[in-house]
Amino acid sequence: MLLISTPPLVLVHGLLDSPAVFNRLRQALGGRRQALLIPALPLRLGLTPIAEAAELLGAHIRENLGLDDPIDLLGFSIGGVIARTWIQLQGGHERTRRFISVGSPQQGTLTAQPWPGRIFKGLADLKWGSGLLETLNGNLDTLHRIECHSFYSAIDLAVLPGWRAVLPIGARTQLPVATHPQLLRDQAAIRPLAKELIRE
Repeated sequence: MLLISTPPLVLVHGLLDSPAVFNRLRQALGGRRQALLIPALPLRLGLTPIAEAAELLGAHIRENLGLDDPIDLLGFSIGGVIARTWIQLQGGHERTRRFISVGSPQQGTLTAQPWPGRIFKGLADLKWGSGLLETLNGNLDTLHRIECHSFYSAIDLAVLPGWRAVLPIGARTQLPVATHPQLLRDQAAIRPLAKELIRE
């Protein structure tokens, strides 16, 4: 049963996705998280810097959910780094109750290394040792105030190696799926994600 005190849930999609990527997860929730916000962010194939995408995310949250009310936040793939940037660097920690990262390169990924950062600024933010990730990982004070949970696949080739798709704090759950898209398609991943999202 949905508690009145349950905060709205914000879902942040990945690089080549749209809000529709969360359709199966929404079905699994079965209406138990009805206050949902799933903004469409113009990531432009990695051209949009993550900080800029985070500002857009914050604007969607303010416009649709007000200025102060608590929220839960789930980010998939690059969406998890966008959400984390909003939390840690743009004041989002002040209203985020729970943050779930799903297959997000929170520690960088080798798949971002070949892309020229001068052009693909969003992808450059995901490189090992990028300025953004160094900043995020260098001060975790705001993240420590939030309940964090990382879900990942050890053999996820979009985040390479897969074990880097975890936050530096909080619970970690390895999902038994073989590919990046399966993190939001396969029932072996959907079930534990839905269970986490409906947990009080």
